[in-house]
Amino acid sequence: MFYMVSVFIAIAALVLFLFDFTIYGIAMVGIFALWFLYFQVADYHYIYFSNANNKILLRYYKAVRFGKGQYNSIEFPQYMLQNAYFENSMAGKMSDLTFVVKTKRGMAEYPSVSLTALSKDERRQMQEALNNILGI
Repeated sequence: MFYMVSVFIAIAALVLFLFDFTIYGIAMVGIFALWFLYFQVADYHYIYFSNANNKILLRYYKAVRFGKGQYNSIEFPQYMLQNAYFENSMAGKMSDLTFVVKTKRGMAEYPSVSLTALSKDERRQMQEALNNILGI
């Protein structure tokens, strides 16, 4: 979706510049900058979550990326999970997930993963699954 809308905005700006509507063309460039900035701040990730086979698996990669994509994965046995923090901001529109696990050397916290691209229902289902594992 990001790329489709970006191409549309870029073509519209080009057409406006070609027909000498410079002010509107500059406005379209500004709209594109805001569009790009929103997706950078929101930090959209494609998410795959599984809690099958007594393991928690979270795979994710940035939805808006230029160049080679960086795929990340978090995987650990369910018994290691000590807590899962869901941090919401902007009236629940943006959400991050942080896992806290118990290791041989003590407690460890994984880096936060943005869940902004997921719907509220998908986030709720993930939270319920993790709460079941934690016994909450």
